[in-house]
Amino acid sequence: MGRILAIDLGTKRTGLAVTDPLGILANPLETIPTHNLLAYLENYQSRENVTEIVIGLPRALDGNSTQMTQPVLALEKKLKKLFPDKNILLVDERFTSKMAMQSMIDMGSKKKDRREKAGNLDKISAAIILQTYLERK
Repeated sequence: MGRILAIDLGTKRTGLAVTDPLGILANPLETIPTHNLLAYLENYQSRENVTEIVIGLPRALDGNSTQMTQPVLALEKKLKKLFPDKNILLVDERFTSKMAMQSMIDMGSKKKDRREKAGNLDKISAAIILQTYLERK
């Protein structure tokens, strides 16, 4: 069985999460500069058996698009061309950043650390997106 990779796309940074080899548990993987995303994914999938890619789809509370909706849809299109054998899916990511922040607070992360380590928030958000997908699967 292959891994499932999740993406929390941002304008500057992108959070990534991946399942364990059995596809059961979601784990934060890394936060990378967004401009390096496609190269990173090509390299990662050449080393790991990734069968699905889940992308967080940003929506406003009322369900309308946000400023990141179009970039996410463009990424989905690029990934479908780049990885035609992979299942590329969109998952509603509303509240994931808030949930990730609360998770960091619950783990005892200090306010200063949360501000300085914004990359942690991105990869935790990606893990929440992935866990949400796994629970609905």
